[in-house]
Amino acid sequence: MQSRNKFFDDMSQLMTNAMGVAQGAKGEAENAFQSMIDRWLADRDFVTREEFDAVRAMAQKAREENESLKARLDALEAASK
Repeated sequence: MQSRNKFFDDMSQLMTNAMGVAQGAKGEAENAFQSMIDRWLADRDFVTREEFDAVRAMAQKAREENESLKARLDALEAASK
């Protein structure tokens, strides 16, 4: 009876160790995949959301300044006539 319990204990320990190895391999695979995706995105020169928002704000400000200057120019041209 004791040998049978030892067998099940050994099998249980083996399965526990196998699950630990499988979880470790899963973590390594996820890290490798994430690294591959990060490298792929970096190679494509994609911009970050923060960079995009900063450039969009700069363009909006330039558009507003352009409109303001155009209005001043129109007023000056109208006054000179």
